Amino acid sequence: MKNIKLFFTLLSTGILFSCERNVSAISYEGGTPAVISATPSTVSLEPGNEANTALVINWTNPDYKFSTGPNSHDVTYTLEMDTLGANFASSKKVSTVISKELSKSYTVGQLNAILGNDMLLQLSPRRNYTLQLRVTSSIGTAVKLTSNIISFTTKPFAPPPKVALPASGKLFITGSATPGGWMGAPAAELTSQKFTQMSSTLYVIPSIALTGGGSYKFVPVYGDWGISYGCVGAGNTNNVNGDNFTQGGNDMRAPATSGNYKIEVDFQIGKFIVTKL
Repeated sequence: MKNIKLFFTLLSTGILFSCERNVSAISYEGGTPAVISATPSTVSLEPGNEANTALVINWTNPDYKFSTGPNSHDVTYTLEMDTLGANFASSKKVSTVISKELSKSYTVGQLNAILGNDMLLQLSPRRNYTLQLRVTSSIGTAVKLTSNIISFTTKPFAPPPKVALPASGKLFITGSATPGGWMGAPAAELTSQKFTQMSSTLYVIPSIALTGGGSYKFVPVYGDWGISYGCVGAGNTNNVNGDNFTQGGNDMRAPATSGNYKIEVDFQIGKFIVTKL
């Protein structure tokens, strides 16, 4: 009986060793970079057509080959979009990871948001641009393969601001981080806490003294809490150097070090920036 058990134990162990040897023997033998194409080459972006398809991108299978044969499963593709001349080295290039699929499409609204509002390329509206596309494929530890580069031209339009503009046309900062506290001084005394409107969507305070670690919010009417702007997440969890904001948001944390700061509030992209002077 012991001999029979030993036989099956050795047989099982042998099978396991054999499987392990076969798996470890699998090796990458090559592939072909995908060929990317897109239609149309001139993309029309017009307000009112946000739901329409604007751009369709296709690429071929890279035909990864291993010692066990061809493998077209579980391939990951990274689709990159950047402006002409940036050579995909721009800090604002668009990178989209796609599993298995050999195509990607964008509606007018999606593409226009990527080009303008989504803190990505941030292109100016109503100017012609040439954008470049390429796709890089990868599977496991196999060598990454990068496709050819193609181009398309388009002219983005100005999308609605991400955050509703103050109806008053004015903006103030208030809070424990500010000289006036939480609306603790008359508005007439707070010229230093009033933003200058630089454009229809951009408000700037060139210099203001902030108390390190204090909190603050933005208000369109000083002394009125009916409408206020704060951070998107939980109170005081924002990046102190700048973050997303929203109407009705929570308190925002000031930088840890007290001093003079420049504050920029951009309603178009829904982001504020705090810069130490």
